[in-house]
Amino acid sequence: MGSIYGDWLKAQREAEGLTQQQLADRAIMTRSHIAHIEAGRRVPSKEDARRLDGALNTGNVLSSFLPERDVAVADYFEAARQLEQQAVMIREFALSYVPGILQTKSYARAVLGLSFPPVSDEERDRRVVTRLERAKILDNPVTPVVWVLLDEAVLRRQIGGPDVMAAQIHHLVHLAEGGRIQVHVMPFTLGAHPLLSNMLTLMWFEDQPPMAYGEGLHMGRIHDTPAVVQDLQHRYDFALGNALPLKESLALLRATARGYEGHDRPNHPGQGRTQGLAEVVPQQ
Repeated sequence: MGSIYGDWLKAQREAEGLTQQQLADRAIMTRSHIAHIEAGRRVPSKEDARRLDGALNTGNVLSSFLPERDVAVADYFEAARQLEQQAVMIREFALSYVPGILQTKSYARAVLGLSFPPVSDEERDRRVVTRLERAKILDNPVTPVVWVLLDEAVLRRQIGGPDVMAAQIHHLVHLAEGGRIQVHVMPFTLGAHPLLSNMLTLMWFEDQPPMAYGEGLHMGRIHDTPAVVQDLQHRYDFALGNALPLKESLALLRATARGYEGHDRPNHPGQGRTQGLAEVVPQQ
């Protein structure tokens, strides 16, 4: 997304002698929301643009010239994608796939190529680009703080072949060793745990309450009710307390990657070797 729209908004705000907070107060928005729009990290909704026009007395300019949303995600994930770009802390739980912001290009292509019914190569490539664009939040060395909790199934289910899996796992190790993320594995030996039924993302923000996002087949939901978000946070904390510590998790990741590099798929008792076709492409 370009920054021409954001630059124009900033110029109009400064011409009015307003700070971001003052504009936010006038438009009934948050300061961070204004900052993200001005920096080109977020496209405002039509309602946002209407309120900004009203606050700045710009007629309908901001409403009429909204940038096109050139993203390829499911409709139910779009709001979560935007929140993800604003979060100062993200905690992920992954049940089947590596979370989207941590995926390598080859792994993302493999995951997005599993959609049913199949999509064209062009559409798959659009989705890959969107997924890699999401990952650019990790280019900032400080925020968001990212913790990832992986069910062991994420490591054992071969997606895209041994080479793709090895590279993906090495990517996680590299990010963790560099201190950019914290990664913990929920081993099979743990058995059932409070997060076993769903993927989960917890997000904290600079100037708005924390939110949660859960996803299942063809559905995703943002939770912003404080009691629900707190319950999900507690479930995450409980599961994290039973996960492998960072050092042991990294040792398991490295060992699993070596197994894939030897083209011996890592197995556990009772695990078959058939790779199934996903019925839905996970947005996370």
